[in-house]
Amino acid sequence: MHLLAARHGLAGFVRNEAGLLRIEVEGTAPALDGFVADLNEKPPPLAKVEAIHCDARPPRGEIGFRIEESTQQEGVASVSPDVATCPDCLSEIFDPSDRRHGFAFANCTNCGPRFTIVSKAPYDRQRTTMAGFEMCADCRREYEDPRDRRFHAQPICCPRCGPSPRLLDAAGIEVETEDPIALTAARLRRGEIAAIKGIGGYHLACRLDAAEKLRRRKSRGDKPFAVMVANLEQAEALALISPAERDLLCSRERPIVIVRGKRQGPTIGLMLPYAPLQHLLMRAVEMPLVMTSANRGDEPIVFEDHDTVDSLRGLADFVLTHDRPIQTRCDDSVFRVAGGEALPIRRARGYAPLPLSLPRALKEPALALGGQLKAVFALGEGQRAVLSHHLGDLDHLAAFEAWKESIARYQQLCGIEPKALVHDLHPDYASTRWAELQHLPRLAVQHHHAHFASCLAENGEQGPAIGVTFDGTGYGEDGTVWGGEFLVGDLRGVERAAHLLPVPMPGGEKAIQQPWRMAVSYLRAAGLPSPAEPALLRMIDRGINSPLTSSMGRLFDAAAAIAGLRREVTYEGQAAVELEWAATGLREEAPYPFDLRGGVIDTRPLIRALALDTSPLPIVARRFHSTVVEMVVQTCASLRSHGAPRTVALSGGVFMNAILLEECVRRLSREGFQVVRHRHVPPNDGGLALGQLACLAAVE
Repeated sequence: MHLLAARHGLAGFVRNEAGLLRIEVEGTAPALDGFVADLNEKPPPLAKVEAIHCDARPPRGEIGFRIEESTQQEGVASVSPDVATCPDCLSEIFDPSDRRHGFAFANCTNCGPRFTIVSKAPYDRQRTTMAGFEMCADCRREYEDPRDRRFHAQPICCPRCGPSPRLLDAAGIEVETEDPIALTAARLRRGEIAAIKGIGGYHLACRLDAAEKLRRRKSRGDKPFAVMVANLEQAEALALISPAERDLLCSRERPIVIVRGKRQGPTIGLMLPYAPLQHLLMRAVEMPLVMTSANRGDEPIVFEDHDTVDSLRGLADFVLTHDRPIQTRCDDSVFRVAGGEALPIRRARGYAPLPLSLPRALKEPALALGGQLKAVFALGEGQRAVLSHHLGDLDHLAAFEAWKESIARYQQLCGIEPKALVHDLHPDYASTRWAELQHLPRLAVQHHHAHFASCLAENGEQGPAIGVTFDGTGYGEDGTVWGGEFLVGDLRGVERAAHLLPVPMPGGEKAIQQPWRMAVSYLRAAGLPSPAEPALLRMIDRGINSPLTSSMGRLFDAAAAIAGLRREVTYEGQAAVELEWAATGLREEAPYPFDLRGGVIDTRPLIRALALDTSPLPIVARRFHSTVVEMVVQTCASLRSHGAPRTVALSGGVFMNAILLEECVRRLSREGFQVVRHRHVPPNDGGLALGQLACLAAVE
């Protein structure tokens, strides 16, 4: 801002206030107009201009331009997300002549930690975890020099003023070494497993060929690990990478990007280093590394130094840590590309807590609690929605406690005190039970309505529209398990216009971990024999612990099991993911038959045809995908013929499937529909909170 004012010859000041940036400048009319135009069109690299409000005031005879001390005023505060190391800082840490050569914490106004180190707004050094590191004279000169790119960079530091890395053994005792990063690289090359402190928490890292050892220690099952590569050359040795995927990998947010693998399986999650310590480590180790969140099972990522050794005992052989505290834990974001555009799977580091806009303003501040899995809450005021980072599954007590702590933290950080709550309709969600204990007015929104609303909201739509909402589990208004839904309506309300034929889920939750149970249920419904114990068949026939479900996710499970792909899973959605892998790269196939009558999609003809199909697995998988696309197109066309709108919103976790999303968009567009999809929030339950806020705003 200082440079912009100087460029136009303006005097005045800029002041950071909670919720806004106040700028007062004076000069000639053309210079003022030019300043405002540049502010709109060419803002600073990390600035996000939501709106500019200008008013004229009498000149005060200011001389020069200054940065005034931040003030805390009423209003919603904005906190920037963490940003990957910029090219200028990267050049310095690898330049032997630079005073920051080899420094693992270099940053400037264009990069570095933000959200994970700030304790309060407005964002100033004394309100960050850098407060304990006094600037040396050289850093102070850079900080106060308007011509320096570190001018008012709050986390500014160097080797003289810290922070600094150190190495601990598995018992937490410091290892004497002049170069902790070089020793870490050497031990990783030997096949050891390291816990490494990052921006928002600790990672577990190892060589690719040591991944199975790490998998056993974490009891992770078959779920793939993310892999960190030093550069695009290493990435392209492991995977086939499109231009859009390359752009995502190299973006300043640096998410994990799911791409097609060459050797490590059908897909692989790749990421590039985003912190100086990681750049130095990857340069030293000279090979790709498994880089996964340091935790046990689905517990939150470890981030506090005092419990790192105990929390990771038996997982890591040693710890590479440092003395800059992490204020807020934050996992890596996960994206993939579908239809040539970014599709978020997990929105966290690099993106949270950037606000999103609601189509309609809330009448009063509100808190949306999201769902049970992939928990994300949202604070809303006016048209601004601040979504939290990914917080895990609330089935786990540790994740639930972290979720509650994060709600309080975001309220303080954003300056939003909610006057209303909105939550999922499911009575047994931890978030619903927590909402019932609060002394605030609350609104329950049906799960799939929230999915539908989240897609509308992020696209600036209010409806009416057709909502195709496909997922694994959602509590329906009739008490059954929904998940293969065609809704018609808007943010205020919807009608369940069509859905998959409900079938029993034998064993309830067990049917999610054991897709063969859903195969038995679907085969039985289709009148086909199935090799199952008589007890299970009686359970299905008598409806004992077998809730009815219309879930598309469970149909994918059944198809995978019937096709012989997978009988049991070790992580959520595994069967559906592997069915997509099997079909990837193949052309469209003629669909299996199905019936659409009275708003019910009868899948029994599909199951009979699938069970008799002797084609190779990839053909069967591709044919099944083509069938689901055909279901979507035919059902939407039928609803339109009965007066439904031409806009279709695609949401729910099943639409993380790139084949399904791309073909539904293409086919529906060809049929004259306006299709909206997710690009900024996940289609899975990580997007529910945005939809809940949008629904609340619409009914207030």
